[in-house]
Amino acid sequence: MKKQFMQWAGVGMWLAFTLSACVSGETEVGNLNVIPQPQEVIQHLQEDPFVINPQTKIVYPADNEKMQRTAGFLSSYIKESTGISLTTTTDAKGSNAIVLSVDESLSRPEGYRLEVSSKAIELAGGSETGVFYGIQTLYKALPITKGEPVSAAIPAGVVNDYPRFGYRGFMLDVGRHYFPVSYVKQVIDMLALHNINYFHWHLTEDQGWRIEIKKYPKLTEIGSVRPRTLIDRETQTYDETPHSGFYTQEEAKEIVQYAADRFITVVPEIDLPGHMLAALASYPELGCTGGPYEVACKWGVFSDVLCGGNDTALQFAKDVLNEIMDIFPSPYIHIGGDECPKKRWKECPKCQAKIRELGLKTTPKHTKENRLQTYFMAEIGKEISARGRKMLGWDEMLEGGLAPEATVMSWTSIRGGIEAARLHHNAIMTPIQFLYFSNPRFNLIKGAKSLERVYTFEPVPDELNEDEKQYIIGTQACLWTEWTRDSLKVEWQILPRMAALSEIQWTQPEHKNFDNFLHRLPAMLAVYADRGYDFRRDIYDVAITTVPAVDEEKVKVALYTFDNAEIHYTLDGTTPDAQSPLYTDTLLVDKNVVVQAIAIRAEGNSEVSKTE
Repeated sequence: MKKQFMQWAGVGMWLAFTLSACVSGETEVGNLNVIPQPQEVIQHLQEDPFVINPQTKIVYPADNEKMQRTAGFLSSYIKESTGISLTTTTDAKGSNAIVLSVDESLSRPEGYRLEVSSKAIELAGGSETGVFYGIQTLYKALPITKGEPVSAAIPAGVVNDYPRFGYRGFMLDVGRHYFPVSYVKQVIDMLALHNINYFHWHLTEDQGWRIEIKKYPKLTEIGSVRPRTLIDRETQTYDETPHSGFYTQEEAKEIVQYAADRFITVVPEIDLPGHMLAALASYPELGCTGGPYEVACKWGVFSDVLCGGNDTALQFAKDVLNEIMDIFPSPYIHIGGDECPKKRWKECPKCQAKIRELGLKTTPKHTKENRLQTYFMAEIGKEISARGRKMLGWDEMLEGGLAPEATVMSWTSIRGGIEAARLHHNAIMTPIQFLYFSNPRFNLIKGAKSLERVYTFEPVPDELNEDEKQYIIGTQACLWTEWTRDSLKVEWQILPRMAALSEIQWTQPEHKNFDNFLHRLPAMLAVYADRGYDFRRDIYDVAITTVPAVDEEKVKVALYTFDNAEIHYTLDGTTPDAQSPLYTDTLLVDKNVVVQAIAIRAEGNSEVSKTE
């Protein structure tokens, strides 16, 4: 048997090799260094790999429904990659098996140990959850060979792995634009692929109420429909097409179960007391003015919010959240708390009466209206705590002082998370500057630079002391859908940036390396393509950087791609192709030129990159 392999040395190893044998034919071997990068990978390159064939079986423990389901997932993943259908069984006799087990001696419940030899794969998790993450690694370690006259194999070796953070989240806003149950499930599958364990589901907005509340049926009868939608910010053009949609409670429970089967917790968000125009249009008596109100058709922050001094509005919030807690078993219940203007509260007799009743005073840090919001949120927090849950909200909750036991989701910057940690409150970092995948400025950044902006974000600030750092429990990316109305735009914005996100959530900082990440990225892009995801293709384009060479009165022009593809360029205004000059080193330019470049790959050429 002849072995050929190419090895890339660094933090984690990029490996590809082909085995040839007169009996079995060619075998393509994958790579245990997947995304997110496991904490420890040892690949035994000199040993024969484990080859998948139709006789391979997947073994799981008897009388364990979760493990049986996980075995079924692994079987489906292997069929996706190789086209081979494997049997799942509780019969552990013989070799040529992938054996799944729970080993409680592993110290981390979400951790796993993977041992691969030519005869068997042993995958043990600290819990059923750990086993699930182990099968994600196996899936991503496999080469995609279906339809090809080659066999697929996993390299011999050992993986010891566990997550850095307990909270690894992603948020989808369905308030601005509704997405059907079938697509929400597809998003959950994307999260599972990236070892993300919390799906933050933003269910209500000024522009639409998307969850059935039985005690308040008008929320979906009226609040889930808007007559038109702003489609151009500059011209203020509307589409004049009604937009509607909501999830019944049974559909929401179906989503919860679908996620739970993949060890993902669905965190529901009912955003209040701001962002409530859809609710006010449905029940005008809940606002300060009594209306009339209409479901918002444009984007932004609106003055009309729930009345902070109206006991009926407070009871409404409690009633809604109790129904939400009946649907969602999540330990976290997100109640928003962001972007709640106090204009109406300052003018509202009920709000001002409540402020006087509570004896709230303006302080150097907090206005009395901000403190009224803290009271409102604390009352809701009591309802949540009484059900054994934890209140989660955006960092504006800090403006009036934090309610007891509240967890802060820090979005305006990392400052909110820092302040919460110093107050000994848990915080989740999701800053708009790095982790808002719908941020228009962010979306102007192309290719590897877009990934680098995510990848280099460090969720735990150095300015916190060691005691305070423990309160940063995780990090999350968000996708807001003001300008996102279909799956094509969703996936274009989140992929492959979700790959970079997964590595800051899962991998310890000492095992992270951006260049190494880029070397591992093609395998993940192959999975995206195989699944039909509409990921952002400019990752394949040539990046052009220019730096003035002042001493030489010239400009240095560097061209590069994330995968070191062959680059051809022109400086004379003509469109480059494979016959154009080959880029080998930095260009020195001493006059005005148009630099155009293209990457040449066997699977197809990139788009032309251009700069003057």
